[in-house]
Amino acid sequence: MRRDALARRAALIEAARICFARSGYFVPLEEVADAAGVGRGTFYRNFKDRMALALAVFEHEIDRLAPLVDVDLPLDRALARVVIEGADATRLFARLAIDMPLDGENRAAFDGLRDRLQALLEPLAVRARRDGTISIGMGARELMLAMRMLGAIIMPAPAALRNALLDEGLALVMAGLRPR
Repeated sequence: MRRDALARRAALIEAARICFARSGYFVPLEEVADAAGVGRGTFYRNFKDRMALALAVFEHEIDRLAPLVDVDLPLDRALARVVIEGADATRLFARLAIDMPLDGENRAAFDGLRDRLQALLEPLAVRARRDGTISIGMGARELMLAMRMLGAIIMPAPAALRNALLDEGLALVMAGLRPR
């Protein structure tokens, strides 16, 4: 893709993230295109439909989180970092999950994104198992579930309380992941 086409695609993804967060999955696509500063034709040159756009938003969020996963941090701090940086994506996921029709090809694409997120967390799980922080039976899937639970704890809280709630939640999660 040319640089200008990539910029328009990125603008559509960012506008969709904002519009989906504000108005939900069924926001008019014209509103997304307007917010991105492009026409409807540009939208359809980039995305076949609303679901493709939603999946692109989540893919972008995973790409954004990837460099933030730090295996050199203690597991609780590494999880806290991903939870805090991914809080908007978690909130958006919760908002859209109810409305998104996930069947057939859409289900496979959505599952592929889940698998990408899980693969992103795998190095944390490997290191944590190796150093005895988590039980041998625990892995990236459990870390992903922990991330979602922690995100749900801090999402509705006022900003001033989020770190305290996250620390409390992390203490419980880490106790559950620890070897017995």
